[in-house]
Amino acid sequence: MMISPKSFASDNHAGVHPAIFEAMAAANHDDAPAYGDDAWTSTFERQIKEAFGPQAEGFAVLNGAGANMVGLPLMLGRYDAIICADTAHIATHETGAAERLLGVKLITVPTPDGKLRPADITGQAHKLGSHHEPQPRAVSISQVTELGTCYTPAEITELSEAAHAVGMRLHMDGARLANAAAHLDCGLDAITTAAGVDVFSFGGTKNGALAAEAVVVLDPSLNRSIPYLRRQSLQLASKMRFISAQLSALLTDDLWHQNAAHANAMATRLADGISSAPGITLAYPVQSNAVFATVPAHVATTLRSRYLFHHWDEAAGIVRWMTAFNTTPEQIDDFLNAIHTAATP
Repeated sequence: MMISPKSFASDNHAGVHPAIFEAMAAANHDDAPAYGDDAWTSTFERQIKEAFGPQAEGFAVLNGAGANMVGLPLMLGRYDAIICADTAHIATHETGAAERLLGVKLITVPTPDGKLRPADITGQAHKLGSHHEPQPRAVSISQVTELGTCYTPAEITELSEAAHAVGMRLHMDGARLANAAAHLDCGLDAITTAAGVDVFSFGGTKNGALAAEAVVVLDPSLNRSIPYLRRQSLQLASKMRFISAQLSALLTDDLWHQNAAHANAMATRLADGISSAPGITLAYPVQSNAVFATVPAHVATTLRSRYLFHHWDEAAGIVRWMTAFNTTPEQIDDFLNAIHTAATP
């Protein structure tokens, strides 16, 4: 049997949490109606309301990019635009899906830490009403950001207020929403519902699921279109019970928090351990399950012979090390030992 090197490249590389596998197995008995007309989907939809408020409507989808392509057009017309950070997943890692599939323009804003500020919104408001300009109607933020940083509840509230004041909506790519809530020690609703978010995705795949994400709509006026958009975007699973069962398992007994908190703790253990490694420094604050570090080229080359990870910015020598719900302290300590050995002259 081939043994793969330990991966710190992505939490997508992790397996499936046993409780989620068990939930899928429990759904694998007898027949059930298709396309979400099943008991598991009903349970998941009820849990979404319990987690995010009675006005919240949850729609299970297959993947994170699909969740964005279903959630974003709820707020957009054919001549509209989306404001986002220049590092945003929709701008860098979805192969131009927003432009191609939604037909909208992305207005990307450079940021030092992956986070938008209210001025990034108000600075685009002058375009509203000009028929020469794409109309900025949605602001999309990532929680956690692509640089591993987290928006606080206050920061999200400021963004939502700035957006709503000029007639824009706030969308959140929540692929790692659980990791943000665990880091901030708050409920999921504190950084969504209470902060004024209109539409967001709730990520499951990076937090122990097999393939399960959800689009959550908090503004009831936006709900009418989503069943049709989900179907048109090829995100309506026929055997929906297996998707819903995964999401339901994450929302049961706060498994989402358990998995995310553990992944975050492993990243903190790694970050603390490299603090004394010669020539290695943190590139960004560690606020989730991502560690961005500036690493000498020869050290990175040595480590790559045993471990998988990404060069985030090769010119700057920045690498990204990701942890997951199933990363163990022993694996972190083994990696730290290899880092120190490679970095020590």
